[in-house]
Amino acid sequence: MLPYKNLLFIDKSSHVAVFKQIAAQLIKLIQEGKLLPGTGIPSTRSLAFDLDLHRKTAVAAYELLIAEDWIISVPRKGYLVSPQLPVVKPRSFNTNRKAAYETEPGFQFDQLQDIISPLSNVLKTDLVIDDGFPDISLLPAGAMSNLYKRALDEHALKSMASGWDMKGSPDFRTALCGFLNQTRGLDIRMENLLTTRGAQMAIFVAASLIIKPGDKVIVSEPSYFFANTIFEHFGAELIRVPVDDHGMCTDTLEDLLSKHRVKLLYVIPHHHHPTTVTMSKERRTHLLRLIKAYQLAVIEDDYDYDFQFQYDPYLPLASGDHEGNIIYIGSLTKVLGTPFRLGYMVAPEKFIHAAAKKRMLIDLRGDVFTEQVVSGLVENGDLTRLIQKANKLYRGRCHHLSDILSSELGDALKFTRPGGGMALWLKFKADLPLAKVIGKAAPMGLKFTGSVYAEGSRAKYNALRFGFASQEEKQLEQAVEILRLSINKLR
Repeated sequence: MLPYKNLLFIDKSSHVAVFKQIAAQLIKLIQEGKLLPGTGIPSTRSLAFDLDLHRKTAVAAYELLIAEDWIISVPRKGYLVSPQLPVVKPRSFNTNRKAAYETEPGFQFDQLQDIISPLSNVLKTDLVIDDGFPDISLLPAGAMSNLYKRALDEHALKSMASGWDMKGSPDFRTALCGFLNQTRGLDIRMENLLTTRGAQMAIFVAASLIIKPGDKVIVSEPSYFFANTIFEHFGAELIRVPVDDHGMCTDTLEDLLSKHRVKLLYVIPHHHHPTTVTMSKERRTHLLRLIKAYQLAVIEDDYDYDFQFQYDPYLPLASGDHEGNIIYIGSLTKVLGTPFRLGYMVAPEKFIHAAAKKRMLIDLRGDVFTEQVVSGLVENGDLTRLIQKANKLYRGRCHHLSDILSSELGDALKFTRPGGGMALWLKFKADLPLAKVIGKAAPMGLKFTGSVYAEGSRAKYNALRFGFASQEEKQLEQAVEILRLSINKLR
């Protein structure tokens, strides 16, 4: 209910009777659309109490409003704004008036560039190919439901509400430390770990502590668009290093480091975004040497390390000898699903402490409740079982999609089947402009919501990420068939 005490102002020195002042101001609220037809208004007793008036004054005001058909009195419901107002519609008495938020702001502000420009609107009936997201149906719903119930216990809630750690839930960080040490070969303590709402926040916080306007930051070409946007937001000058079938070209990187004073390197060694390439062992070794030689600050984005289709995957750079210069960033969102925004940052304790203080400026406490629930998944082994199940399923989907693409569209595009991850990088032939292919596919119900390199400076790649993890094999077959029909229309 509206704060009538602050909306109705009584001038007892006015020659206009107080009850008429009340009635006039309520009519104004109705005419302005702040009180809509059918809306309840306070009882005469409540209104009199709020305005410090005699109840008879409020009764007189309401009787006037009822007589003029502005309000009605309904038994057992009280007073309501009349469904049939004595004007055609609210605010019609003043056609020049605009609602407060229908006008443009009168102050200056930064209008950021559009980050996502979907080529078409997505309907519920569409087959949507994403950037490479997990199959949410694999989530152990029963186990999570029990963990949520446990977290909702009165004592658990009081514990979460009464105390907190600015670096994240201690239970979650303890469980996550053990998980990362076992699966990634890290050697960290809880003090080396900060939780965030997804990897994107971790990248933002880390970059905000390192980059100053004019600093040079090295990224790959192509690279993860959102990370580049963050670096440029902080005023960085981006220097781009090409990526080939073996990952970022470290020889080129070494040449650039000898010529420029570089503040930060951003690298995705596993399943590079967008190309899905994994950096070779030789280049990893070379890169670690460069990091130590130049004492280079590095953000290693390892967004989907958990999905490996080989039995002997490379460990992260952060597991090697880097003298504390690598800020390792990962995400459990890629495991649990997009509704769960849960990421983390691994770094030396001093940097983590600074990052925790920075995160507090934009996210004071983090998602402590979800962290508590997921810590249970880690401790009881459900997270590991989910990853194992997903890996088996995603590997089958990856191979199935690769086979049908080679069979049906081998003459139209090229790709390399990755050794893990959740997407393929499809490079279309030059005589098949990707924007036109997608344009033909959209009316047939196929939409792409992930990384599409088809317009502007990125059109030279004429490529897109085809997420397979969230789709069943029949859906993948349907998507390829629509792509085939779309391409045929262009030939």
